[in-house]
Amino acid sequence: MQSLLRTLRKTIRHPERLYLWFLHLTRRLNTGQMLMVLAVVVGILAGLGTYAFEILLHVIKSCLVNWFPVEKSQFLFLVYPAVGIVLATLFVRYIVKDNISEGVTRVLYAMSRKGSHIAPHNCWTSVVGGATTIGFGGSVGPEAPIVLTGAAIGSNVARLTRLNYKHTTLLLCCGAGAALAAIFKAPITGVVFVLEILMLDLTAGSIVPLLIASVTATTMAFILRGFDPILAVTLKPEDFFQPIQIPLFILLGCLSGLMAYYFTTVNSRIGSWFKRFDRQYKKWIAGGIVLGVLIYVFPPLYGEGYEGFSSLMNGNAQELFDKSLFYAFRDIDWVVILFIVATMFFKVVAMASTNAAGGVGGTFAPSLFVGAFLGAVTALVCNLAFGWHLSLVSFTLVGMAGVMSGVMNAPLTSIFLIAELSNGYELFIPLMITSCISFALNYYLDPDSIYTKQLRQRGELLTTNKDQSAFVFLRLEDLMETDFLRIRENFTLGDIVQLISTARRNIFPVIDNFGRLIGLVQLDDLREDMFKREKYGTPICEYMIPAPDTILEHESIRSVLPKFEDSHTWMLPVVDKEGHYLGFISKSRILNSYREQLVKISQ
Repeated sequence: MQSLLRTLRKTIRHPERLYLWFLHLTRRLNTGQMLMVLAVVVGILAGLGTYAFEILLHVIKSCLVNWFPVEKSQFLFLVYPAVGIVLATLFVRYIVKDNISEGVTRVLYAMSRKGSHIAPHNCWTSVVGGATTIGFGGSVGPEAPIVLTGAAIGSNVARLTRLNYKHTTLLLCCGAGAALAAIFKAPITGVVFVLEILMLDLTAGSIVPLLIASVTATTMAFILRGFDPILAVTLKPEDFFQPIQIPLFILLGCLSGLMAYYFTTVNSRIGSWFKRFDRQYKKWIAGGIVLGVLIYVFPPLYGEGYEGFSSLMNGNAQELFDKSLFYAFRDIDWVVILFIVATMFFKVVAMASTNAAGGVGGTFAPSLFVGAFLGAVTALVCNLAFGWHLSLVSFTLVGMAGVMSGVMNAPLTSIFLIAELSNGYELFIPLMITSCISFALNYYLDPDSIYTKQLRQRGELLTTNKDQSAFVFLRLEDLMETDFLRIRENFTLGDIVQLISTARRNIFPVIDNFGRLIGLVQLDDLREDMFKREKYGTPICEYMIPAPDTILEHESIRSVLPKFEDSHTWMLPVVDKEGHYLGFISKSRILNSYREQLVKISQ
C-alpha cells in the first residue's frame, strides 16, 4: 500500500508520468470499459469547468452591480456593456486568436469538418470570454460557452488517449452534455440535448457513456454548489395542470412559435447589419450604444436574465422595475404588462447586438428569458382582462419551454429541462402541448434552428440522414485533381503535340496570361490533325471548346453534383472567384469517396 502511495505521489508531481500511468492502467480494458472510465473523467472536468465559470461570473457581477440601490436608475448601465464587449473582443483577438463565439455551432462544425477535434484553449478561453461578456452586462447566456468548454474537454481527453473519430465524437458529446447537465443540475436534459441538438446516434454503446458523464457532472455540481435547484420554484396545487386550460396552452404554443421565428429572424438580420461595418471599433460603438441604452431603460436585460424570470415565476413582477426609470410605476398593472412586453422583444435585439459586436455568449438563456416573459404576459393579460386566476408560475414555465423548443428545434430538450429545473413534472402535459405546437409552427416557417442555419447553407451540417452526412465529410479540395497540363491561349497544335507525350490526361485547360480559364481542349478533337505536320501552325483556339460548367473553390459537394447532371459530363474544372484555373473534379471520384464515407458512417 505504501509503495502504491509513493508511486501516486511521483506521478502527481510529474504530469507526463500520470498520463503514462493512466494509459498503462487502462491498457487491459476493452473499448467499452475504456469509454466509461473516460466518461467519468470528462464529467468531473466538465463539472469543475462549469463551477469555475459560475464563480468568475458571480465575482464580476458582484463587483459591478450588486451595490446599486434598487430605487434609482444607474448611468453605469450605459457604460458597462461596451466595456465588457471590448474586453472580450481584445481577449479573443490577441490572446485566443480563434473564433470562440456561437459555442454550439462551433461544436457542430468541429464534428463535421474537424474530425471532432477542438483546440485545447477552448477548455478555458470560453469561460473567460463568456464570463467577461455576461458579467459586464452582455445580454447573452452562459450555456453556449459552457457547452463549448465541455466539448473541448471531451475532445482533448480523446486526443490524449488516441481515440478514433467515432469515439472522439462520443467523448466530445459526453463533454457537451455533461457541461449542460452541470450548469442546470439536470442530467436528463444533458443527455437529451446531445441526442437532439448534436444528433448523436442512439445506441447502447453511446448512451451509457453519455449517461455516466452527465450524472458525474451533475454530482460535481451538487457537491460544489449544493442541492438547491436553479429555479427555486415550488408548484402549489393551484399551479397544476387543469384540462380546461388546454386551449390557452395551445394559444401559448402558437405565440411561442411566432416568437421563436421573430427570435431567429431578428438575430440573423442584426448579425448581417453588424457585418457591414468594416472596422471593429465601429461594431463596438454600435453595440455599446444599442446595448447600453436598452439596459439603462430595461435593467432586466442585464446579463443572462435569470433574476428577471425568477421574479416573474415567484409572482414578484414589481422586482423587474428595480434600478429602472419606471420604478415609481411598478404597481400599475398595465404598466407592468407593457414593460414586460417591451423587455421581451428588446431582449432579442440586445442578445444579437452583444454577439455581433464581439461578445462571447449563447442564445440558450435568452430563449428561456423570452419564453418566460411571453408566458407571464399571457397569464397577466388573461387575469387582468377577464378576471381569471391563471397560475403565473405554470404559464411562465411552459412559455420558457415553448420558445426554447421553437428557437432550437428541440422540443424534448425544452420539456425535460423545464421539468428538471422546477421539479415541475405535474406540468408535463402542457409542456408537451406548447412545445410541440411551437416546434411545428416554427419548423414550418423556418426548418433550421438558430444553431444550424449557417452550417446547412454551407453544407457543413451533420444530420441523422446518413446519405446527407456522407456528403458533409467530403471536401472539394481533397477531391480536386491538379495533374492536368495547362496550355496557353497562344499555343499552336504543334506545341500541344510535343506536350502529349508526357500528358497523363486527355483534356487540357486553356488559360490566359493571368491564369484565368478560357476553355478546354480535348485529345479526341486533336486526333485527326495531330499527325499532319502542315496543321501544326494552327492556333489552339480553333480546337478549344467552352467549359460545360465550372465549380467554385470551397463549393459544397451537394451543390456540385447537379452541375454534372445538367452538363452531361464526368469532369468539370474548378476556378476561384476571379476565374483562375485550379484543377478538375471528376464525378466518378466523388461517387467513390461518397461510398467509402457511407460505409464508415454505417460502421
